[in-house]
Amino acid sequence: MSADSIKKNLDLINSELPSSVRLVAVSKFKPVEDVAAAYDAGQRTFAESRPQELKMKAESLPADIKWHFIGHLQTNKIKMVVPYVELIHSVDSEKLLMEIEKYCLNNNLYCNVLLELHIASEETKQGFSCDEVIALLDSVAGQLKRVKICGLMGMASFTDDESLIRREFASLNSIFDLIKSKGYPFLQDFKIKSYGMTNDYRIAVEVGSNMVRIGTAIFGERNYQ
Repeated sequence: MSADSIKKNLDLINSELPSSVRLVAVSKFKPVEDVAAAYDAGQRTFAESRPQELKMKAESLPADIKWHFIGHLQTNKIKMVVPYVELIHSVDSEKLLMEIEKYCLNNNLYCNVLLELHIASEETKQGFSCDEVIALLDSVAGQLKRVKICGLMGMASFTDDESLIRREFASLNSIFDLIKSKGYPFLQDFKIKSYGMTNDYRIAVEVGSNMVRIGTAIFGERNYQ
């Protein structure tokens, strides 16, 4: 896609989003040139889903870019992600959370994360249930010195049924509010609701998302090969 098209797409999306909603441009599988075009158009926050691709882009693009990681993260790839990112969206197990904590302790780093919730009807999507995320927070209370849990991430079902999407996002809001109501002292920065993508970000924003992850509507369809 041309740099002009990318700029026009970004301008359109930004004109729709309230100032309280942060746009994360999903640049996975897109060339460095496309990221550079979005950067030149004013975008500063980008998301990747593969550790090697994240590392390569972070090392070759401007240093003031804020990188986010949104893919499934294997524990043996933590070292390729944590040093480069502002935020990991996809913490989906206690093991992964504590391995990130261990890596940060051993390397004098800090890391911000979101807990991934499973709110969709598809079984293929990953993440915690409501009961599981509460159990996790009870389990790790007092253990996190270097990792900061900043909120929740979720993906709605891939469907044209807007009422279903709205219900799924509303369920994530309910879990967010439940967690806040418990008053965990280590969740002082628990503020981010990361949900909404190209197909459903308008609904997500209506329901209460304050961070949307948009790729196709900015960069066009991806070639996954």
